[in-house]
Parts: sequence; structure tokens; C-alpha cells
Amino acid sequence: MTITVVGIGADGWAGLAGPSRDALARARMILGAERQLGLLPPEIAAERRAWPSPMETAVDEVASGSLGDVVVLASGDPTLHGIGATLVRKAGTDQVHVLPHPSSFSLACARLGWSQADVELVSLVARPPETVIASLQPGRRLVVLVTGSDGAARLARVLAEHGFAASPFVVLEQLGGPAERRVETTAGEATGLVADALHLVAVTVTGAAGHPRTPGLPDDAYSSDGQITKRHIRALTVAALAPRTGERLWDVGAGSGSVAIEWLRIEPSAEAIAVEARADRAENISANALALGVPRLQIVTGNAPGAFAGLPRPDVVFVGGGITTPGLLDACWSALPDGGRLVANAVTLEGERAAAAARDVHGGTLTRIDLAHAEPVGTFTGWRAQMTVIQWATVKGA
Repeated sequence: MTITVVGIGADGWAGLAGPSRDALARARMILGAERQLGLLPPEIAAERRAWPSPMETAVDEVASGSLGDVVVLASGDPTLHGIGATLVRKAGTDQVHVLPHPSSFSLACARLGWSQADVELVSLVARPPETVIASLQPGRRLVVLVTGSDGAARLARVLAEHGFAASPFVVLEQLGGPAERRVETTAGEATGLVADALHLVAVTVTGAAGHPRTPGLPDDAYSSDGQITKRHIRALTVAALAPRTGERLWDVGAGSGSVAIEWLRIEPSAEAIAVEARADRAENISANALALGVPRLQIVTGNAPGAFAGLPRPDVVFVGGGITTPGLLDACWSALPDGGRLVANAVTLEGERAAAAARDVHGGTLTRIDLAHAEPVGTFTGWRAQMTVIQWATVKGA
């Protein structure tokens, strides 16, 4: 069984290289979007099958080999946010042969004279437009993949709502094809724009300050009922958690979700699950995640450790609340693989005792964090201490 993935652009058959044409000419079955199949000339005699919606079942059929040898059409470079990467992940590199076409990202950068190395690619395909918020810092250049004729308008509304209405906003339609068109405007002027269904957007972020990706966002960046890991403690906590490529975090007793949200903002490939007992706080976590550009945060409402049942295994666990709950730290420790990391914060004497007892059993470090902020004292200024935080950090198997 061989799966050949052929990248095709808006220029259709005329833009295909020889190997891609040969693969299509030899094909027994070709799968692709209706638009892509329509770009092939009549002399391509293979059975043409359009992807169903949703397409997950059909993708699994292709990957399993139940359809035999197939050629799959993909937009542009199939391994850049495309079906090619999905099929390789499911079927393995030995079974999938990819024949790429220039990506829409590379074409967009070529049209604008932008160095690809200096441009961030953001995909809003099957994602809320608020996903772009994590990338909004002045001066950043973005190429944003969108879907639907209103894709550019939905993106523009998010930028305008967050203080970036002045951002230069270039809509590139039908890139590489005979109907290619370029519309130059600003985000504020594009909120009602209707574009060709096949388009992307290039943005030079201009306007408000935005939030950096470093940990320790201002506390007022979050909606909270007061249950939040405060800014400076949060920065130290996320540093101790040390997000790495592809890792999954459990944020236990998540409160406002601030630690999980900053974990995701720092590492785009990471995952996070916020476990929170109260439904109202879980709703607040969802709103905060959307507002700060990480709607992929998974939220589980329930009491830990019972709420852990059925969750995918974590690489890292943070206990921000409930450290004294009987069995909680043991359940978190059991869930971790060897090499997994656990960080727990406590502000009460009971919590400190629980952290010290866990350190005695599992090792690691205990850190006492004392912070004070300068505040008015009458007509003078004095130091007002924040509650002391005891932080236990350890690595399983170390």
C-alpha cells in the first residue's frame, strides 16, 4: 500500500511538476476536495472521490490501507498544516510519499517581499479566530490561514477589538492562479470584507501593546474571583514547570486557569488540561483562554483526584489548589511517567506540611517565596507583604 500526497495550487495542472503529473496519471483512485479535483484535466482517468464532511473516517480508511494505493490531493505544501502531515502521522513515513507544491505561506511571503524566517504562520483553519491573539505584538509579521469568504473579516474583527485596528492588512486571493488578487487595507477597514473563498491574510501588527509570551502577565489580564496565582508567583511557577515541545500539563485546582494559559502561550506545540471543581470558575477559565489566544486549553470540571479518570497522561503536573486533599498528590505522582515533573504551591501551614511530607518521600526541592510590593502608607510609601508561598518541585525517577 502506497499513499502519494500531491500538492496542488490554484494554478492547477499547469503548475504541477513532472513527478506530480506522473503520479496522477498512474493513479487508480484520487481523493481531494471538490475544488482540487476540478483542477485535473479530463485525461486523468482515475476514480475521483471527494472528501466527505467530516473527513476523519475517510482519512483513517486511507491511512489503514483499506482503499489500497491512493493519490491524495492537498493544497500547496501538504506537510504545512495539511493532510500530508496527518497521513504521515497515522500511516508512517514508509507508506506516505509527499510531492509538495509551493505553499500559500511561501507564495504570500514572495509577493510581499517578506523573509519567511521573520514571519509567523498562524492557522485559523478549524480554530476560533481568537487563536491569533497570542501572536499580537507590535511589529510582528503574520501570515494567517483562514477559511470561508468571511475568514479575513472575522480575523479583522479580532484585531480591531484588541486595539490593532491600524494594522496593515493584505488579503491575498487565489495565490498562484490566474485569478490571483491582492487587497490592501487595514484591520479596522476589513471587518466587513467578503473575500474569495480561497484566500489568506498577511498582517503587520500595529497598535496596542499586546501581551508578551513570557510568563507573568498582569493579573488584570485575567477575569478572576480572586482565585488566581499572582503575577510574580506565576512567573516563577511557569519557569519551574519549564514547558517543552509537545508536553501535556495538568493544572490541578486551576482557579482562573492562569498557569495553564501561560504554559500554552509559551509553547505552541504544548497541551494543557485545567482541572477545576467549580463550574463557574471552569467557565471563567474558558473565557480567559479565549481572550488570551489559547482556546485549545481543555477544561475538566470535577473534584480531583476523581476528575483524573480517563484523562490522557500528563508529562507535567501543577497543583495550585487542594494540596491537602487526601490522596491528591499521590494520584498526581502516579499519573506521571518516569521523568515527569511535578510542581505544587501552598500558602497555608497545612499545605506547607503536605509539601514537606511529599518532599521527604519523593525528593525534589522546597522553595519559600516571599514578595512585597511598595504601597502608600498615608503620605508615605511602605512595603506590603504578599502571602508566603511554599513551592515543592520534583522530577519522578530523578
